[in-house]
Amino acid sequence: MERLREIAEEATNAIDGLLKSKLTEEQWTEVENIIEETVIKALLEGQHRAVDAALQCPSADKDLAHKIADAIRHKNDALIVNLSSMR
Repeated sequence: MERLREIAEEATNAIDGLLKSKLTEEQWTEVENIIEETVIKALLEGQHRAVDAALQCPSADKDLAHKIADAIRHKNDALIVNLSSMR
């Protein structure tokens, strides 16, 4: 979870460096939150696509595909809970 915050902070620093005037503390926090939420949404979308891909396996591999999909969903749930507790 901390790595997601670091990614958001790096992006915020890059944006702040491009601006002619520096972000205020309030703007900084808002931009960082927007970036963090966007990173989380992108991560979850990638995991949803992984579940969809796992479920597209041939019928002989369906049991394994469902186990993989369940594991991915479990990780998604844990991610959401952890991120919610950080707020």
